[in-house]
Amino acid sequence: MPDSKASISKIINFSCVDGPGSRLVIFLQGCNYNCLNCHNPQTIDLCDNCGDCISSCPAQALSWADDSASNNNIANTVVWDADLCTQCDTCLQVCPKQSTPKTYHYSVAEMLQLIRKNSLFINGITVSGGEATLQLNFIKSLFEAVKTAPDLQHLTCMVDSNGSLSETGWQKLMPFIDGAMIDLKAWQQATHLWITGRDHHRVFRSLALLAAEHKLYEVRLLHIPGKTDFEGEIEALADYLQQLPAAVRIKLNAFQNHGVTTEAKNWNSCTEQDINRLAAQLTDRGVKSLFLPAVYI
Repeated sequence: MPDSKASISKIINFSCVDGPGSRLVIFLQGCNYNCLNCHNPQTIDLCDNCGDCISSCPAQALSWADDSASNNNIANTVVWDADLCTQCDTCLQVCPKQSTPKTYHYSVAEMLQLIRKNSLFINGITVSGGEATLQLNFIKSLFEAVKTAPDLQHLTCMVDSNGSLSETGWQKLMPFIDGAMIDLKAWQQATHLWITGRDHHRVFRSLALLAAEHKLYEVRLLHIPGKTDFEGEIEALADYLQQLPAAVRIKLNAFQNHGVTTEAKNWNSCTEQDINRLAAQLTDRGVKSLFLPAVYI
């Protein structure tokens, strides 16, 4: 089992919105997209340990690591004390990269210990992000360990992804995942590039591969009225969604501008009426298995 540790921004022990049943959700730090609408921009970049945040922390929850081996107190690594932290987010405001030093680092063995503590109360594990697949080796090792452990084999293993992983990467995960939830952030290439900073060729390849392997659990469409192109491309979108396996869920998500720091903070939030209109357009064109937001906040 690898000794390397994953960089993790958050762990939710019980979630009912990140795959089937009750799930332990691991949010991995780092993303290869730079979405204008991202409401967790602090999860995009990895902390580069510049130290600018240390002196600004009012709770003194940040410090340099103690490197006794080099006879000094500066090991070029910022350490976060979660017990002292008040979650004021001053560190995010002063960071030149708007990244966060408030991350956890777990080895596969350490994560398995946490999973075992919750295993009787959950149906599975979901890795999310940021973009989880940037830490592919950790996910593969973790899921392989779960699938081969007699006391954990009842848990399903899911990946929540933007779909940018290569086909080779998906093939490494395929024996150990029960399903994937993929974001389709726009239909047209130009719109996707504008919103995310990346093209969507790999997204469609990921969707095709996962569907063919019966591992595509859900396609997620984030509706941003007036910005995403789903309504303008409704015929092509509906035709594509109808060609996916009938068991695939189509999840409509509503954009909200809380936490957004780019120009998107001035975009209008998506209302229930906006979602209902898009859902009706898809339904009228034969798209089934639609799932709408439970709340709009």
